[in-house]
Amino acid sequence: MSSLLRGEEMCLAQLFLQSGSAYDCISELGELGLVEFRDLNPSVTAFQRKHVNEIKKCEEMERILGYLLREVKKADISLPERDVNPVAPLPKHVMAIMEQLQRLEVELGEVTRNKEKLQRNLLELTEYTHMLRITRKFVQRTAEREPLQVQYEEFPFLEKETMMDYSSMQRLGAKLGFISGLIQRVKIEAFERMLWRVCKGYTILSYAEVEEYLENPDTGEPTKCVVFLISYWGDQIGQKVKKICDCYHCHVYPYPSSNEERNDVVEGLRTRIQDLHTVLNRTEDYLRQVLIKASESVYTWVIQVKKMKAIYYILNLCSFDVTNKCLIAEVWCPVNDIPTLRRALEEGSRKSGATVPSFVNRIPTSDTPPTLIKTNKFTSGFQNIVDAYGVGSYREVNPAPFTIITFPFLFAVMFGDLGHGVIMAVFAAWMVLCENNRKLKNTRNEIWNTFFEGRYIILMMGLFSIYTGLIYNDCFSKSLNIFGSGWSVKAMGWTKEQWENNRFLTLDPNVTGVFKGPYPLGIDPIWNLASNRLTFLNSYKMKMSVILGIIHMSFGVILSTYNYLHFRKKYNLYLVFLPELLFLLCLFGYLVFMILYKWLAFSAKDSRHAPSILIHFINMFLMQGDGLQPLYPGQTGLQIFLVVIAVLSVPVLLLGKPVYLYWLHNGSHRLGLYRGYERVRRNSEEELYLMRAHDMEEGSSHSDLSSSGENPTEEFDFADELLHQAIHTIEYCLGCVSNTASYLRLWALSLAHAQLSEVLWAMVMRVGLRMDSTLGVLFLVPVFGLFAVLTVSILLVMEGLSAFLHALRLHWVEFQNKFYGGTGVKFCPFAFSLLPSSFEHDGLL
Repeated sequence: MSSLLRGEEMCLAQLFLQSGSAYDCISELGELGLVEFRDLNPSVTAFQRKHVNEIKKCEEMERILGYLLREVKKADISLPERDVNPVAPLPKHVMAIMEQLQRLEVELGEVTRNKEKLQRNLLELTEYTHMLRITRKFVQRTAEREPLQVQYEEFPFLEKETMMDYSSMQRLGAKLGFISGLIQRVKIEAFERMLWRVCKGYTILSYAEVEEYLENPDTGEPTKCVVFLISYWGDQIGQKVKKICDCYHCHVYPYPSSNEERNDVVEGLRTRIQDLHTVLNRTEDYLRQVLIKASESVYTWVIQVKKMKAIYYILNLCSFDVTNKCLIAEVWCPVNDIPTLRRALEEGSRKSGATVPSFVNRIPTSDTPPTLIKTNKFTSGFQNIVDAYGVGSYREVNPAPFTIITFPFLFAVMFGDLGHGVIMAVFAAWMVLCENNRKLKNTRNEIWNTFFEGRYIILMMGLFSIYTGLIYNDCFSKSLNIFGSGWSVKAMGWTKEQWENNRFLTLDPNVTGVFKGPYPLGIDPIWNLASNRLTFLNSYKMKMSVILGIIHMSFGVILSTYNYLHFRKKYNLYLVFLPELLFLLCLFGYLVFMILYKWLAFSAKDSRHAPSILIHFINMFLMQGDGLQPLYPGQTGLQIFLVVIAVLSVPVLLLGKPVYLYWLHNGSHRLGLYRGYERVRRNSEEELYLMRAHDMEEGSSHSDLSSSGENPTEEFDFADELLHQAIHTIEYCLGCVSNTASYLRLWALSLAHAQLSEVLWAMVMRVGLRMDSTLGVLFLVPVFGLFAVLTVSILLVMEGLSAFLHALRLHWVEFQNKFYGGTGVKFCPFAFSLLPSSFEHDGLL
């Protein structure tokens, strides 16, 4: 819990790694994920570092692995389970893996190219077959000839001949030529117009569509093609026709000169197509066997290459000592993990067989350490909410432990509904129970991943919504009469005529027997029938929102004391914390007191004479109110006293801290004191660093030394400090007013959610329930389905997201700014499990 409250205590350490064991030591550290490495060669570019060649080899292996994964995915071969976690391979084994991958790449490349060549040949033969089959109908014009042929008037005699082939045309003395082939259907109209314009009518174009889809060799997608036959007059026209065919990417095939030649070609094509199918099937089987064998090891290779590349990247961050026999690395490490770090270095040295062991040495530093807050699967979601506002400064109070309770509670105040809370809790509980399901964890749907990562937040919000739904006594806009209402209608003694003639009747709690006592849990269910229900809930929820808001903000101000005490800024307790708390409680804390006092002091008998809290609160600032009925004896004097205290706390908050620091800065030089001890002159910079390291371990902040004037190298700027404190004072005083009003969103969204739920019930569900005919039961089924869909989509998703965002704002702006700086740097350990993978990003894994 202490780690979650403040984060881990960090230290800067130096690792002395022997050259022979550095690779194994860093591999051990990568498996544990304990340390964050610092770059000791910031001025050296990436291409000038020592292990740049090894990193290039890893990138080449990653390229080959990407090619293998794409081919495996294209062949629809499933990868094995990802339970393996191989260690990083030794440097002497890298070349073996490299050669194995290159050999596999060459083999796959050859097989794939052969397969593509065979497929291309098969496509050409198939197109040639279709061309010969369809063009037979163009030359031999039978009675079943398709009406797609286009003829022109230059050869009118062709319409009269029932049968015409190449030899008969030669007898007529016509120097005719033929070009046949296939073209995509979308291009045929433009192709036809181009032929007509260029050849000026000296061509005859006949075409017909192929019944089946053919594969496009460029894109691999199935497309519709058209077979065409062009008869042209003269050699010059033939050259133009061939150029036009090339421009439109037509697949041109030789046209047989006689029917006998056509039959021979068709028979030869049929035999070749059968042979190609046989060879292609065997090639695909062999390719699949190679890919299946590769898929068994590809995930292991991916992990090994990723680890190996990360190790060489870390080695480039290290520097060599003067003898070039030892690598020196600087790391940030949690103090509690130093023994584990030493054991990891010993294990790495033992694996490498080094004679001189590697070791670690803590060093003092004046740099601010990164922030490490250890979380588990339950607390990580709430910590992410806090980190989205800003990573906490080193060792400052972390709001996440309190957010675990306050965030779902404030959400439930706005979302309070028993039925909706049960649905949300059941959905979240299902995600929690199935959290180890790989299909749910490894999906690429970002919206689902957002819900799944926040499953524990949703579970807590659902459970708290059930609680607030019981308090509001609201379940799908209806109240539950579990314990029996505390109000009785019989005691009023109304007659039958009064029941029939009056639409609204008022229950008087002053009549004996009408009000028996409060409902045991939550709001009495009779208020669901009352005409003034909304007025009652408005007053109740508005005052409840103000009370919760003041308590929440006061708690945030109180938490700031933990930062002041830990960082040894005790003067802030008297000059910042005390004025802030007095200003908040003397004004708005008094408002909470008046609300609670009015609830307790006035009963149903004298409620008509109860004064208005709002009028009294306004008159408190105006120093008026003599003509109004007081809420309690001595109210005017107490209010004047509280206002005076609140006003006096403002100049203390504004001037107290800057004046004290100014006096402390000048007085420290004159008195020569440091924490009550006599300061000695430090002749070396090392002693100053040792003192600062000791202060850091004891909880002192580095900024305190400079701000207190205890750092002789930095000067204290009174104007800068005064300006900073003035901005803080104005922001805090105005923020107390605006933040209190901001908590009224609890009231507004709670009423909005209740009214939307009531409208949905009245306009959908009540329509189905009012049908008393036989068909009413059947009609109720689609009505309930519509009601369920609208409830989930509007009230659960949209209203839930709205309440989530408003609860987020209340924590970020109204709560955390009272004590949380959020200006730290997150601790990023070197861990193999946290390394990103480009293959996972591309969807290959």
